Amino acid sequence: MASELTGGESILVLLGPTATGKTDVAVAVARRLGGEIISADSRAFFKDLDIVAAKPTTTERQGIPHHLIDSVSVDHGYDAMAFRRDVERLVPEIVKRGRLPILVGGGTLYLGAIIRGIFEGPSKDDRFREGLAQETSEALHGRLCQVDPDAANGIHPNDRLRIVRALEVYEATGRPISRWQAEARPLPYDVAVFGLKRERADHRAAIKARVRRMLDDGLIEEVERLKSAGLQETAQAYRTIGIPEVVAHLDGRLTKAELEDVIARQTWSLARRQAAWFRRDPDVVWIEATGRTIDDLATEIVERWKERCR
Repeated sequence: MASELTGGESILVLLGPTATGKTDVAVAVARRLGGEIISADSRAFFKDLDIVAAKPTTTERQGIPHHLIDSVSVDHGYDAMAFRRDVERLVPEIVKRGRLPILVGGGTLYLGAIIRGIFEGPSKDDRFREGLAQETSEALHGRLCQVDPDAANGIHPNDRLRIVRALEVYEATGRPISRWQAEARPLPYDVAVFGLKRERADHRAAIKARVRRMLDDGLIEEVERLKSAGLQETAQAYRTIGIPEVVAHLDGRLTKAELEDVIARQTWSLARRQAAWFRRDPDVVWIEATGRTIDDLATEIVERWKERCR
């Protein structure tokens, strides 16, 4: 789809690692600035992943329009290019309504497609991917280290999807994906990027509290329903932290206590990877969230935004 952007749209981006409080703060900011929220949460896109994706409830959204949540069937895929096209469509629509687009989330691939740029690249090569099916993710990551060390350095050895895509691009074009990405351009928005961060101990405590709340809210039952409905291990949504772990619990491979601990540790590892990715962007205005109220954080962001717009 051709872009409808004029190049003059302004958007506010609120990013940060998981469990830093972005959802509540974004709603408070949107209420004050007359905004609409575009989700950049890599799992909130999928329908039926409510508890495991920690989606904001209707009540928590407080009447603020939220876009792209529940926009993809749980057995389908969704990539950064599709997200970019959706954002290209949504931003002019929101601006036309006289509202401020507010992009919120921690999905590094999706945020990167907007604030750093993305290239479309060659189409998926099923035959090439089939040829890699028997190799471990660790082995594939080692192969990527040889042909594209820059890309390998930014991809976790367990992130099979991104490793395979990087190898696929190199195979199809003879050129590392990192070089293609370096030449990509962000969308022509006037972008202000704010990031929430927490002190280490506070952040880990917030993650543990979230996992406990998810379990209390019915995480195990939600995954049971997804499994009964036919969610396959090959599905993109299945790789959501919490789903494989609950399946292991249901199969008797993890106790309830072990389940909670494993999900918390996996989430903390994700938060650290997200933080490392965000720190590479010099344009992020970081705001310390530890010990502060939602109202206080929203006030600071709104003031900084208004100052920037003067």
